[in-house]
Amino acid sequence: MSLVVSDVSKEYPTRSGTLSVLRGVNMTLERGESVAVMGPSGSGKSTLLHILGTLDRPTAGKIALNGTDPFALPEAELAAFRNARIGFVFQDHHLLPQCSVLENVLIPTLVNRRTHEEETEAYARKLLDRVGLGTRLDHRPAELSGGERQRVAVARALVLKPTLLLADEPTGNLDRTNAHAVGELLLELHKQEQTVLVVVTHSAELAKLFPKRFEMTDGTLQSI
Repeated sequence: MSLVVSDVSKEYPTRSGTLSVLRGVNMTLERGESVAVMGPSGSGKSTLLHILGTLDRPTAGKIALNGTDPFALPEAELAAFRNARIGFVFQDHHLLPQCSVLENVLIPTLVNRRTHEEETEAYARKLLDRVGLGTRLDHRPAELSGGERQRVAVARALVLKPTLLLADEPTGNLDRTNAHAVGELLLELHKQEQTVLVVVTHSAELAKLFPKRFEMTDGTLQSI
């Protein structure tokens, strides 16, 4: 199980000419490996994450997840691939306020016909136990702290057992104590589930938790 990024570039047309956001990015991560990607605003970090998550297409180059090029799939198959193989954790938890903690975690399963309701609910409950919220299943997001909401978001990202776990500034809205706790939890669950984990962050403290780190500068990716 691996993620291979091969010479990926991304360009956007503008009135003043072509804007190059990514320039020949290469990266290979095997199952169980993780990386933190740092860099200033506008350096291309989020664009790279969107391409890895198949939310945007590269102008040139390829990505492959377990040998599959997702951008070669028809649109409906690509959406199914994204749902089943890629988990997302964002800076804002994006929980539905009208749904309970358990219901929020189960949202990705609603469009996945290959899941078995009893098995996935049991696994969701197990994940919530592991993130310390096993006694808060019926609570609404408004009844949780910011750190607790982000832990629900981590469980939701893992509920379909994705191959690739992507996190965009996952601790950006948290205080220092909660940020450290969520960062450690994310890495712990990633190791237990043996995902491929890519985290984009401005936080040097979060990045220090990762054995492998890259810096994005002017659209290029360099190991640090």
